[in-house]
Amino acid sequence: MADIREFEKQFENKGFSIIAGVDEAGRGPLAGPVVSAAVILPSSFPSVGVTDSKKLTPKKRDELYKEIYIHAVAVGIGIVDPIEIDRINILRASLLSMTMSVENLTPQPEYILIDGTFPIMSDLPQEPVPHGDRLSLSIAAASIVAKVTRDRLMARYHQDYPQFGFSGNKGYPTKAHKEAISKFGFCPIHRRTFKGVKEYVKQASEIR
Repeated sequence: MADIREFEKQFENKGFSIIAGVDEAGRGPLAGPVVSAAVILPSSFPSVGVTDSKKLTPKKRDELYKEIYIHAVAVGIGIVDPIEIDRINILRASLLSMTMSVENLTPQPEYILIDGTFPIMSDLPQEPVPHGDRLSLSIAAASIVAKVTRDRLMARYHQDYPQFGFSGNKGYPTKAHKEAISKFGFCPIHRRTFKGVKEYVKQASEIR
């Protein structure tokens, strides 16, 4: 089994002592923001159980989220709302939220490990790591923080728009969510350029 600290060790051996992992949550949903987290962990952090957030139960994610916040050297969050997602597209919005999360770190990292294949807008040394949430401890920690943060935001939005079931579907295109859009139309946090929503935006503009 691969050592989930391997990427961090590689760059520590090159002289970098403050390494941040960065990941996002919420590229696929029809509603809500995209949320990124940047996490700097101490070398003493217990890695047991930390992996790609998608492989964890909600209960386990919550437990690890608490452990990460207790032990982390720093955690930064970046959030880009649906209006900006529609304006610049989801890829750019995801990269922007990642950049924001790094900018919100204190101290600033000496090196950044980013989940995926794209670099972010930063002058800091960095390396995109495909499937990094399975390969890097700090990226995996960031994936957990980003996922839990976004899920909690969507649970809060559920209070404003209960008809869409955001507390359960988190904005993803489940059958029930799509049926709710068909019945009630779209709400202010829906992404109007996404298939599954834009059809109803067009209908609404034609009716007007």
